[in-house]
Amino acid sequence: MKEKGKKLVAQNKKARHDYSIEDVIEAGIVLVGTEVKSLREGRASLVDGFAQIKNGEVWLHNVHIPEYDAGTWTNHEPRRIRKLLINRLEITRLAKALHDSGNTLVPLSIYFKDGRAKIELAVAKGRKEHDKRQALREKTDKREVAKSVGRRSKGVE
Repeated sequence: MKEKGKKLVAQNKKARHDYSIEDVIEAGIVLVGTEVKSLREGRASLVDGFAQIKNGEVWLHNVHIPEYDAGTWTNHEPRRIRKLLINRLEITRLAKALHDSGNTLVPLSIYFKDGRAKIELAVAKGRKEHDKRQALREKTDKREVAKSVGRRSKGVE
C-alpha cells in the first residue's frame, strides 16, 4: 500500500526570520537507505543547511540526518553532501536568481510527499538586524489587528 499525502519531517523556522524569502521550489533528494529510515523516524536538522549549484547540478550542504539506530556498517555519514533532483530549466532559473548579490538557497523543510522524500528550497536574501526587528514588529501588529477584529466581530469590545 502506497503512502498518500504530505508528512513533515523537519522545518527550518529560523530561515524565515533570518532571510526574506523571494521564491520557493520543491526538489527531490538523492538518499541512501539508512537516511530514508532515519527521516521516517522524524529525525533531521536544517539549521546550518544551504544549497549550491555546481556543474549544472544542485547540491545540499550541512543538512544533518542522524545515523539510523538499527543500521550496521552500511550507515550513512550524517552531514554528507546530497544531490537534489531539479529540472534543468529550474536550475538555470535558480542560477539567475542566485547571480544577484546577497541571494542564497536555503532549505525550509524536509517532508515526505506520497512516500518520496522532498525538500522545500527558497531563494532568499539575508536580512540585517534592523530588518528582522521590523519584520517582527509588523508580524505582531498584524496579530493584534486580527485579534481586535475578532473580538469586535464577537461583540466583546
